Amino acid sequence: MITCVVEYVIDPQKTDAFEKFATRWMELVDAHGGTHHGYFLPAEGASDKALALFSFPSLAAYEEYRKLFGHHPDFIAADKIRDESGCVLRYERSFMRPLLPSTTTTST
Repeated sequence: MITCVVEYVIDPQKTDAFEKFATRWMELVDAHGGTHHGYFLPAEGASDKALALFSFPSLAAYEEYRKLFGHHPDFIAADKIRDESGCVLRYERSFMRPLLPSTTTTST
């Protein structure tokens, strides 16, 4: 599994537009082979930072998803929300390998 972490700098005056953008991307990731873990929006402290985390079974599966960018009408429409509102000032993507809690317990 590979997890994509997207760090956003957002316009704090356009949080509603960012939430609309984020909601659409959560649906698209889930519909195209990934698992979206959610967006994390400002609560306290810096009000212009947001995060998104989503996973795909493999880097190859993520690359298949990425091929839809700029071509699939739903992806174009989701990006249009961001582009027309100006809610995202910049973003950076990185990939991580998750270490998740074990579902089995051991006794000592």
